[in-house]
Amino acid sequence: MDILQTWLEGSEVPVLTAFILGLLTAVSPCPLATNITAIGFISKDIESKNRTFIYGLLYTIGRIVAYSLLGALLIWMLRRGLDTFDLQSEVSCWGELLLSPILIIMGLLMLLGDRLPLSRFGFGASQRSERLRGAWGSLLLGILFAMAFCPTSGLFYFGMLIPMSASAAGGYALPAVYALATGLPVVIVAWIIAYSMSNIAGFYQKMQVFQRWFNRLVAALFITVGLYYAYTFYL
Repeated sequence: MDILQTWLEGSEVPVLTAFILGLLTAVSPCPLATNITAIGFISKDIESKNRTFIYGLLYTIGRIVAYSLLGALLIWMLRRGLDTFDLQSEVSCWGELLLSPILIIMGLLMLLGDRLPLSRFGFGASQRSERLRGAWGSLLLGILFAMAFCPTSGLFYFGMLIPMSASAAGGYALPAVYALATGLPVVIVAWIIAYSMSNIAGFYQKMQVFQRWFNRLVAALFITVGLYYAYTFYL
């Protein structure tokens, strides 16, 4: 963290500054908790190394989409002298309000979904719902976690990145660079799990008991992080 801050203070290149801001965001307490949760979600398919790595990429792409679209709107507003405070406040407020209950609900569904009569309501384990929990789930999780601004990530994004992007040439690309850096730890860990632990994954594939317990651990992680955010944002 200290090394990154030193680099940030000495950086005069907007692209490098955006990347360092993203790394600082990734290792801050609140975003770090979401990244750890994302790693648990992505690693549920540990028996398939390709899927694990692809899900890590999709999670990061989700963050890039969210930060880039929001950043483009904010940069456009700033360059035209418009006030962005209300938009920033609404995004931060809704992100904080929605993140905790969504994480808790997702955790409960992962933990108790097999025991609930969800098929009566059209929520059975169809191929479509499996995709939602896998590829699409990873993408949507990246978007959701990106929009959950805590004070630290809000300061880096709204207070430093966006004003710099509005005044820099090619500034519309900087939020994407920032987003890539925020998701980089997840991509790296997904790669390690997918390829450096391939033999372990093959061993686990034969151990269905482990897979069940690992899924429960991931569900508990979602609920725990959801409760952490509930305490942080509501209390």
